[in-house]
Amino acid sequence: MLIRSFSSAYLAATLLLCAPLAQAQITLAGVKFEPEITLGGQKLQLNGAGVRYRAVFKVYAGALYTPAKITKNEDVLKTNTPKRLHLVALRDVSGDDFGKLFTRGMEANASREDFAKSINSVIRMGQIFADAKQFKQNDVILIDYVPGIGTIVSHKGKQLGDAFKEPEFQSLMMKIWFGQKPADEAFRGALLGQQTSANTNVN
Repeated sequence: MLIRSFSSAYLAATLLLCAPLAQAQITLAGVKFEPEITLGGQKLQLNGAGVRYRAVFKVYAGALYTPAKITKNEDVLKTNTPKRLHLVALRDVSGDDFGKLFTRGMEANASREDFAKSINSVIRMGQIFADAKQFKQNDVILIDYVPGIGTIVSHKGKQLGDAFKEPEFQSLMMKIWFGQKPADEAFRGALLGQQTSANTNVN
């Protein structure tokens, strides 16, 4: 009887200890995002997550990881802190289409001068996606920025091409989601941790 009581108490205590961890993990459209990652030797926390829609279709689920909580576009665009944008495809998309979406997003949020300065990197980024041929449902795309190294794009755990070393390219690329004309306003809000967004809590 004593052993049974002790076992019950131990189980209850264990569940209580595990509860905060379970609550910290976010699941959207069947995709799980961990509460913490390590990038460039530094721990980053889950800032926010959501689902990117195009018309009524889910395109990808995404999460933003940062060293500390941020709520403003300009903080994401800063080039002195590491960050990760973790994207998971929710439908099959060709590499060409993915590259075109990203290019249009950058062009829509940059001045002609800024876009022209980074045009070689923009073209190379588009080619990287085109070379990937196809992004299938559940494929993982990581966009990492590490100060001093640059922007690194990975697909299914494999780095695509060399790092984009120019800090301004990181800012230009992040403007796809955090510029004046974001690809999806609700998705942007979700990444910034605005839990009232319609694009959170999607199972």
